[in-house]
Amino acid sequence: MATETFPDEFMDALIGVQRLLRRRLRRQIDPQLRGGEVELLRLVVLRPGIGISDAAKELHLAGNSVSTLVNQLSRQGYLVRETNPADRRAARLMPTAAAGARLAEWRKRRGELVRQGLAGLGSADRAALEAAVPALLKLADNLHEEAEDS
Repeated sequence: MATETFPDEFMDALIGVQRLLRRRLRRQIDPQLRGGEVELLRLVVLRPGIGISDAAKELHLAGNSVSTLVNQLSRQGYLVRETNPADRRAARLMPTAAAGARLAEWRKRRGELVRQGLAGLGSADRAALEAAVPALLKLADNLHEEAEDS
C-alpha cells in the first residue's frame, strides 16, 4: 500500500467494516436505531445525568441535533429527561432499563458478528488486527484532541 493512499484506504476499510456490522445488526435487532441514536444512547449509559450541551460537545453535534435525538429516544422509552437540580433551566439525561438492555443486546450481537468474521481470518491477520488496537485508540485520541482544539 502506497504511503500517500494509506489514509484513504485505511478509512475506507474501517468505514466498510462499520457499515457491514451496522447493516447486519439492523436486521437482527428491532426497533432499529440510527447511528446518532446509538451513539447518544451509549454516551448516556456511560455518563448518566449528562446534559444536552455536554452530550452535543462530546458527540461533535449541534445542540438542536442532540435535542432531536433525545426526543426520539425518549418517545421510544430509552431516555428520560430530568430537570437539573443545580440549574433548573438545564436537563439531565438518564437511561432507562430498556436502554441498558438494548445496548447489552447490541454489544452481544456485535461481538458475535465480529468473532465470526475474525474466525474466517488466518492467525497472522487476527494477530495484526489485535496488535493494531492500541494504535487505533491513540489515533482516536489524536483526532478527538484536534476536534477539541478547533
